[in-house]
Amino acid sequence: MGKELARRRPSSAQKAVEERIRVVRGKQVVLDSDLAAFYGVETRRLTEQMKRNEERFPEDFVFQLSAEETEALRSQNAISKQGRGGRRYRPYAFTEQGALQASSVLRSVKAAEVSVAVARAFVAMRTQLHAIEDLPTTIAEIQNKLDELESSDADLDAKVETMAEGFKAIRQALKALNKAEKQVPQLEKGQDR
Repeated sequence: MGKELARRRPSSAQKAVEERIRVVRGKQVVLDSDLAAFYGVETRRLTEQMKRNEERFPEDFVFQLSAEETEALRSQNAISKQGRGGRRYRPYAFTEQGALQASSVLRSVKAAEVSVAVARAFVAMRTQLHAIEDLPTTIAEIQNKLDELESSDADLDAKVETMAEGFKAIRQALKALNKAEKQVPQLEKGQDR
């Protein structure tokens, strides 16, 4: 039971990773500097190991950001400018598979531990994205149900009106019957019809 609860509650490492996941080129990625910080190594060591093990990092695992993408991240304060102690090269973006592959080339105890948090963070982000993608469908379903309720309200109003007209007709019939009964002479007891 304790392990199940631990799986449900994100760890602080997982939360930290989730906060640093970005969407670039339609893919969820973590920048090299963030990934290096999670694994407890310098960014240059991470990129060095990635380049030494190029065969483990195909394009769908890691890619270097374009100048425009880098500038967009600078404008969002995600990375610092070169003149202010920032990086001299464009950052690399690691997809989920690339981030997990990085732990295998870094070969440290912390990298092995953090890779679990990285995997869980990407899964959590994917789940959130699916929920967001399903939102328009959910909204449409709710709208359809509201429309059905409104139309059934209109049907109900028509039925109530029909019933009211029926009761009115019954009252009129009862009045006419009472009137007719008053007009019919009543026979006293003992009188023949």
